[in-house]
Amino acid sequence: MRQQNEDRRHREADRASRERPEGPVRMSHFTDLRGYLDALDTLGDLRTIERSVSVDLEAAAITRRSYEIRAAAPLFTNIAEDRTGMRMFGAPAGVSSRADMPLARLALSVGLPPETGAAALVDHLVRVRDAVPVPPRAVPRENAPCKQNVLLGREATLDRFAVPRLHESDGGRYLNTWGVIVVRTPDGAWVNWSISRIMMLDGKRMTGLVVPPQHLGLVWQAWAERGEPMPYALVQGGAPAIPFVGGIPLPRGVDEAGYIGALHGEPVEVVRCETSDLEVPAHAEVVIEGHMSVGRDSREGPFGEYAGYASTQSSTQPVYSVEAITYRDDPIWPIVPEGRPPDEYHTVTGTGRAANVLHALRRAGLPVTTVWMPFPAAMHWTVVTVPDDWRSHLPGVDSGEFVRRIGEVIHNSGGPSAMMPVTFVLDDDIDPSNEADLLWALSTRLHPKDRRFAWDGVVLPFMACYTEDERKAMRGPSVVHDGLLPAWGEGRLHHSSFAQAYPADIRRRVLEHEDG
Repeated sequence: MRQQNEDRRHREADRASRERPEGPVRMSHFTDLRGYLDALDTLGDLRTIERSVSVDLEAAAITRRSYEIRAAAPLFTNIAEDRTGMRMFGAPAGVSSRADMPLARLALSVGLPPETGAAALVDHLVRVRDAVPVPPRAVPRENAPCKQNVLLGREATLDRFAVPRLHESDGGRYLNTWGVIVVRTPDGAWVNWSISRIMMLDGKRMTGLVVPPQHLGLVWQAWAERGEPMPYALVQGGAPAIPFVGGIPLPRGVDEAGYIGALHGEPVEVVRCETSDLEVPAHAEVVIEGHMSVGRDSREGPFGEYAGYASTQSSTQPVYSVEAITYRDDPIWPIVPEGRPPDEYHTVTGTGRAANVLHALRRAGLPVTTVWMPFPAAMHWTVVTVPDDWRSHLPGVDSGEFVRRIGEVIHNSGGPSAMMPVTFVLDDDIDPSNEADLLWALSTRLHPKDRRFAWDGVVLPFMACYTEDERKAMRGPSVVHDGLLPAWGEGRLHHSSFAQAYPADIRRRVLEHEDG
């Protein structure tokens, strides 16, 4: 009994160290990309590369290497092909090079201290989901840095910029991997800010992935059904929260600008476009404007995907016309060469999806500690952890029924959060963002064959674990595993780690003499 109580005290102390604060823990947010870079530099998490670097694979290769060795984010200040004084910024929201604060880039992006952990980060996003949106505030063009340089008509050409090639097998040069596309439904009811890859065709045309049920695809479809080209604006740079929120799944009809305003605690400053009445972040680095074709008129792809494999497929997609370009002096262009984890698709989109799942489970009244999508699993795994006292919240419910209810909520939540191939439900004595903790728990708590539930649902065509037929049909199985430990006194085993297997006085003496 003494050991059982000791285990419980340690679990409670560990949980308290990750406890959700009552309100958002907010620090000063950034209004533009440049302030964010200064903050990374102060942390030692920015590497300024002053030698000449080519945008033909070299900048992307350096960036991809930085992901894989957990290096500082590269800022390229001498682009070999540059004609405008532009700079390039890689890995804008990758895992930090600071081992003591691995989520620093994510946390800083949403106004949290750089040392914020996984559970607190996800909880912050969940709380903002329920906050009152703060609509953007329009500012005069003379107060908008993105209007420092204005190119119209024939002068508005992508050939003025050094557009990168990101993977050797890509179908072309991809100018958008971390920029936000601003569009609005024909009735004006919904303004959507989202990230979708865009490939350069020539100086005046681009093409990109536009796929319903993704929100950009839904808005484009509404314009196409009317037979009208859709106005768009492509935003590079700006406050780091802008691409962060553009990269996470929010409910259909929710304006990302209002969510960002709630995240910041004040409105995002916007300015009207040159060629349409769309409004864009005033502190953006580069804004490209025009219209998107009604039909699917060009081949797009292939492109290296977030599952970590080079795609071999292309598809027919709409064409973006380039009618105006505005930009700041010495603009900074962010790039994300997707691939094997972790990069922004895993860190940002995965964290956003985890927040969606946590929000849905709590709304359903289920006792859940946190949800996390482990970065190395490439958006193919979800981990749900639950408190030790979950049985007191659900009297008469065994672990199988509890896990089945969790699976039903996730399966019926809709959108990308329901598209995860595998979900694990575990006790919260482990931290799901700690890869060693997670691997140990999965290895020792999952039955080799039993204690799992399966549903058939929508899957994304980029998910490598499905068959080719399943990816084409966008239908496949999702499995939820019951990895919950037995109740105390019913076969549950005690931990045999340093924190649980030794009395407090012994642990204290060990720690006091650890360096001597």
